[in-house]
Amino acid sequence: MVDIILDSLLDTGKMLPFLFAACLLVEYAEHRQDGRLVRVLARGDSAGFALGALLGLVPQCGFSGMAASLYAGHIITPGTLLAVFLATSDEAFLIFLANPQELGLLAKLLAVKLAAGLLVGFVVDYVIRRLILHRARPIRPEDIECLCTHEEGEQSVWKAAIWHTMNLLCWILLFSVVLHLAMDQFGSRLLSGWIAGSTFWQPALAAAIGLIPNCAASVLLAQLYLAGSISFASLTAGLCSAAGVGLVVLFRTLKDKKRGFLMLAALYLSSLAVGLVVGFLGI
Repeated sequence: MVDIILDSLLDTGKMLPFLFAACLLVEYAEHRQDGRLVRVLARGDSAGFALGALLGLVPQCGFSGMAASLYAGHIITPGTLLAVFLATSDEAFLIFLANPQELGLLAKLLAVKLAAGLLVGFVVDYVIRRLILHRARPIRPEDIECLCTHEEGEQSVWKAAIWHTMNLLCWILLFSVVLHLAMDQFGSRLLSGWIAGSTFWQPALAAAIGLIPNCAASVLLAQLYLAGSISFASLTAGLCSAAGVGLVVLFRTLKDKKRGFLMLAALYLSSLAVGLVVGFLGI
């Protein structure tokens, strides 16, 4: 047990400088944008889903929540919201960024998430809503207020980066210890069990885990992939459904809960489909 904890501490400690640098970069970008991304998204016109997929890749904690608020206010379309959710870059982005040897994997993952957001957004807005349901785009107000607030100044960026780093390190350390214990206890049986379900059930379970509205879900999926316990297809399915706080904001702000569950089902099925396609193509 002591050896496992020491090994986990060592593995986690190696990530610290890279993880802090990544968090600092993300916090700086988030403070600088000051709500401009939201205004751009809300004024996206017919390219709303494309802008949603592109902006969703910007690594920040609250953008999916902002998009959910805009959707609840009938400012953006369902396709735009799904594009943002599918493309959202969360804590897994930082974990892979903190591992320089995984930068190629990160680029591939972001490319898949972007393609998923673009495709699903187009299908929902243009094929289903316009051609089948014959519904127009929602009416957008002229002025979109920023839905987020941050402390001003460079010091707040450093404080936020330190807090974000420590929070992620705690989750990484926790899951690292759990995974080391599981591998030590069950060994190859655990690994073979995960791989055996990689055709359908593994991506299906990963996509369900991604729906948990907490950074712990993304951290767990990233740790499982780095440990070799899940496939890239399952990682993709889980991280596509990982919309973070977006789902919480969606159900808190939507009066029509049926719309919320419909979007939840669409997100899960889209994420599962992406994972299955990735696995079938061997990407």
